[in-house]
Amino acid sequence: MSYIAPLAEFRFLLEHVTGFGRLRATELFAEATEDVTEAVLAEAARLAGEVLAPVNRAGDVQPAVLENGVLRSPPGYAEAYRAIADGGWISVAAPVEHGGMGLPVSLQMAINEMMSSACLALQLNPLLSQGQIEALATHAGAEIKALYLPRLISGEWSGTMDLTESGAGSDVGALKTRAARNGDGSYAITGQKIFITWGECDFTGNVCHLVLARLPDGAPGTKGISLFLVPRNLPDGNGDPGAANRVRAVSIEHKLGIHGSPSCVMEFEGATGWLVGEEHGGMAAMFTMMNNARLSVAMQGIGLAEAAAQKALAYAMERRQGRAGGTGTIVEHADVRRMLATMRAEIFAARAIALSNAVAIDMSRATGEADWAARAALLTPISKAHCTDIGHELAHLGVQVHGGAGYIEETGAAQFARDVRVTQIYEGTNGIQAMDLVARKMADDGAAAFAILDEVQALAVAARATLPDLAEAVFDAAETLREATEWLIAQEMQDRFAGCTAYLRAFARVLGAQYHLMAARADPGGARARLAGCFIRRILPEHLALVRQVREGAGGLYALSVEDLGAV
Repeated sequence: MSYIAPLAEFRFLLEHVTGFGRLRATELFAEATEDVTEAVLAEAARLAGEVLAPVNRAGDVQPAVLENGVLRSPPGYAEAYRAIADGGWISVAAPVEHGGMGLPVSLQMAINEMMSSACLALQLNPLLSQGQIEALATHAGAEIKALYLPRLISGEWSGTMDLTESGAGSDVGALKTRAARNGDGSYAITGQKIFITWGECDFTGNVCHLVLARLPDGAPGTKGISLFLVPRNLPDGNGDPGAANRVRAVSIEHKLGIHGSPSCVMEFEGATGWLVGEEHGGMAAMFTMMNNARLSVAMQGIGLAEAAAQKALAYAMERRQGRAGGTGTIVEHADVRRMLATMRAEIFAARAIALSNAVAIDMSRATGEADWAARAALLTPISKAHCTDIGHELAHLGVQVHGGAGYIEETGAAQFARDVRVTQIYEGTNGIQAMDLVARKMADDGAAAFAILDEVQALAVAARATLPDLAEAVFDAAETLREATEWLIAQEMQDRFAGCTAYLRAFARVLGAQYHLMAARADPGGARARLAGCFIRRILPEHLALVRQVREGAGGLYALSVEDLGAV
């Protein structure tokens, strides 16, 4: 079956759950009317289903290759990318003054999810350009903005993010790439970067690398790192791609999934680059791009979960095995029904979390209010980690629904499981997201977290009259999480880190229950109320075991010696 974008779900979430309507009351997003939103989502759905989805399988079985230094992308990718660029889909949230539409990030994220469902390997290309656009718009000088932003926004050129080295993964401060001042305002960049997504591309006129490197007078660690823009081809006097720069892809990785997306090893041999932001201030500029990418990666996890769920349901509705009532297909078997219901309930919760995160980002930009910024910052690691964890789990659940057929590549279910796996790793592993949540995001002594829990409990109190059992369960879960948060912020950092993954998931469970309860109130007696019951009664109780893990601290983990870990 082909992918069908869940437009009704996006409409419902934006209007009834995430508070998207508040954006229209701001001056910045006054043009994001219902008509505009509907038209944009509908056209994006058509693009995803009719243009991108058909090339997804080709990219998996005929992956990108590097031949004599020349990249060959999978069949159909160039044409599909051109449809993305020509339709303006890279620039939905980009600055109007540089050719973008200036619409809310939350609308861009809904579009990114659809594109990820349809063809994740290709969607990665415009995703990275979107992040680079935001980083340059925020930190670059006027000349760089004028030259690069219009071309990135139009899709004429593409962007990458070059952080990782063989000895500097999560520990970015250990990088070895060097930068030297050329004396004319440019810099010479020398070093090697690995795992660079779309580091080479054969369907854009130029590839623009944002590269972290250290100047000779840069301090050790992250404080001494600077950020440079290094184009594959040096722009000529007219701004067109000119002579080749001293940067090249020397190889591409052989990966578990997303085969259509080339993950390149990039060699910089005195390549010419230009500073973005201040010298030694590269991490601040790069984090602008990374935070954009982290929410986009959350949407990738949801997108693959949605695609897997659609395929699993279609198979379950046609497969006949054993005695079954109703349709006579395996969808009538209780355990298959459990898996499908779990997929749908989890997707709704994850999508609501991520889109609420995006709305908080938009409200922060539109109002300048610190509370919105704090909410967006708190939700970002939750969105990135939880939505990709759920994407991974549901893609594997989709394989399970198919039974033996799911293990056969031709079915297509296995591709979702392979493709989604990397989302838990790139743009900061999910463990690092959880550590960030309990450390930097709790530097306010939990104020942002407690503000959200206050809202959850206020909703539960309001829902008691019509949905008493669901409301009480949500209220109690929020109170349990509040107590766990109070305990957590009183602990030393190592004890926080030992329970951070469990804490993040528990927080996501409570958020998911909140959004399901909102949906049930907006659709009394309807399908969304029934789905809310499934989530709150069957999935939310997991938070109790998770909170128990949080409170264990680090002692039990470090009571095990390294030798114990290897014992048989």
